[in-house]
Amino acid sequence: MDAAGSPPSPSRLLRIVICPWLAFGHMLPYLELAERLASRGHHVSFVSTPRNLARLPPRRHVIDLVALSLPRVEGLPDGAESTNDVPGDRLEPLWEAFDGLAAPFAEFLAAACAIDADNGNSKRPDWVLADTFHHWAPAAAREHGVPCAVLLPTAALIAAFACGARGHAELAADTTVFEQVIAVGGGPPPGMPRYEWEGDAPLFAVHGASGLTIARRTSLTLERCTIAAIWSCPEWELDAFPLAAALLGKPLVPLGLLPPSPDGGRATDAHRDDAAVRWLDVQPAKSVVYIALGSEVPLRVELVHELARGLELAGTRFLWALRKPRVVSDDDVLPAGFLERTHGHGLVTMGWVPQIAILAHGAVGAFLTHCGRNSLIEGLLYGHPLIMLPIFADQGPNARLMERRKVGLQVERNEDDGSFDRHGIASAVRAVMVEEDTRKVFVANAMKMQESVADKELHERYVDEFVQELRSYITDGNSTQADET
Repeated sequence: MDAAGSPPSPSRLLRIVICPWLAFGHMLPYLELAERLASRGHHVSFVSTPRNLARLPPRRHVIDLVALSLPRVEGLPDGAESTNDVPGDRLEPLWEAFDGLAAPFAEFLAAACAIDADNGNSKRPDWVLADTFHHWAPAAAREHGVPCAVLLPTAALIAAFACGARGHAELAADTTVFEQVIAVGGGPPPGMPRYEWEGDAPLFAVHGASGLTIARRTSLTLERCTIAAIWSCPEWELDAFPLAAALLGKPLVPLGLLPPSPDGGRATDAHRDDAAVRWLDVQPAKSVVYIALGSEVPLRVELVHELARGLELAGTRFLWALRKPRVVSDDDVLPAGFLERTHGHGLVTMGWVPQIAILAHGAVGAFLTHCGRNSLIEGLLYGHPLIMLPIFADQGPNARLMERRKVGLQVERNEDDGSFDRHGIASAVRAVMVEEDTRKVFVANAMKMQESVADKELHERYVDEFVQELRSYITDGNSTQADET
């Protein structure tokens, strides 16, 4: 049998290009995927911008970092290359610059696919793994006959929007969930508060010079890819995973949870001298609520004050990694006298903190989180019950998923505008940290989830199965693309 018709070798090493979105909540887990692929001997090219690549943690394996210069566009601050560098309500210039990466990526891929006179096609990628919004990456890959997989972050969000679409129109077989949501509009599905539905409106607003919405970008990426790979697994997302698989219209392959490795610059013992860790060292075991609501969408200052007042009312020890709201002075970001009144049992820090080291610390007894996927995985990796305060995107569906699994409690919110008060904060903190009957349930269920999150064999097996799925689309000498509708 000739090379073109021969089956792939079971030990065939692959050349894989990974393109994460310009947010560290995407770059870090897909760097973990790159590490796991590289540990198996596969050649991985990790594509981002120069400053983003420079800010990644140290690698444990050989990974080819491919720097593509982000085009400068009007309104984008100098040096801004990720969502961390730009306020959440001013992302338009970043989207425009992101669209400008299409040409340098196409040039990179063309060079990688070019036939070298001395070495043949030794650098030709077998696969491109494109993040959710990279509609131009699979288009470039198709030009060179390289199959492409779309990287999806969560089944819960897909399922939530599908339910919203289903409430207004039948799901057509020849369109994606995202496009149907655009078409039908309407109100939130059952279980989704109105503030969350309306807060996700930017998904359907045009971003960047391309004139595309985020939902349309996602839809185009999915259409142009051969398979979908999801940063999830059935053990994590229960009913949402099979529902997403049924709706996407592509083979859906779980990647597992890609929990962060304890080394690679994020080791739990690498930050023993950090001020927050030293403060934890003198606190009683399981006595501290760790509060971190992400780095991209800070709360309004009035809600920061309500959160602070709620912590005072709850009376528990706390460590708060606070992202300061924009255009607020340091003197006004917290209620007057708050730091003095909580001195000794509370610590507020407005700088970077080593989150993994903090969550691994024996003094931490619960995690007040915005329910971003990274934070949930990191919190449950150490068995912490959750106090949940979701802010945008997949965080609401993630929080409802965790609440159904009884690993914690959501803070009570106003259904229309998403606001909360000090009493809702205090009530949720006490239920998770103080009240014995409820805390016992939340801790027990968090420990059950820890078993699957920390199951290295489970998640390594998902990576192995993903590699086998990739191999099934190639031969020893050639890549092939599946027929796409």
